[in-house]
Amino acid sequence: MTLLVAATGVDLVTAFSAVAACVNNMGAGLGDVGADFAGLNAASKWVLCVAMLLGRLEMFTLLVLFTPAFWRK
Repeated sequence: MTLLVAATGVDLVTAFSAVAACVNNMGAGLGDVGADFAGLNAASKWVLCVAMLLGRLEMFTLLVLFTPAFWRK
């Protein structure tokens, strides 16, 4: 996710801290997202919305849902 946000033109420190803040649901990060996420473009915000959902749903739960063994019988 950090690479996706960085690919939209955001510097790496901002991209990493924004993704970390969204996945961990800990609030603002470093760089351009120090105060708020308003300075980011729409594509970055969509990626960060997905990161927030993944952080809320927990990664392990999503991995279990995508394993074929879970859906057998």
